[in-house]
Amino acid sequence: MTSHTIDTSHTIDGACAFAWRNYLLLHSGISENDNRRSALYRYVTDLRHTGEDSFDVLQIAAVAYLKKLDELHDDRCARLAADQVLAERLESRGAQPTLRS
Repeated sequence: MTSHTIDTSHTIDGACAFAWRNYLLLHSGISENDNRRSALYRYVTDLRHTGEDSFDVLQIAAVAYLKKLDELHDDRCARLAADQVLAERLESRGAQPTLRS
């Protein structure tokens, strides 16, 4: 494993862990091994594969994804909605989003 692979893995794990811990604080009845956790990891990993490697950006995306997943109850819709939230946040910061369409 290269150091870039390890760094990427730590970035993904950290962003997901941050979002999941906060999610559990708000939803005390959710199991640590809930399916939403694996869906979150897939979303952040997919986002990372688009070239986004900023820990802060991945954290924002992870939190937005879980929020949208709760609101919409559909993974595909939650992904699109979280991507939109992230794109708006990046645009307001003057960053160029690298999100998928």
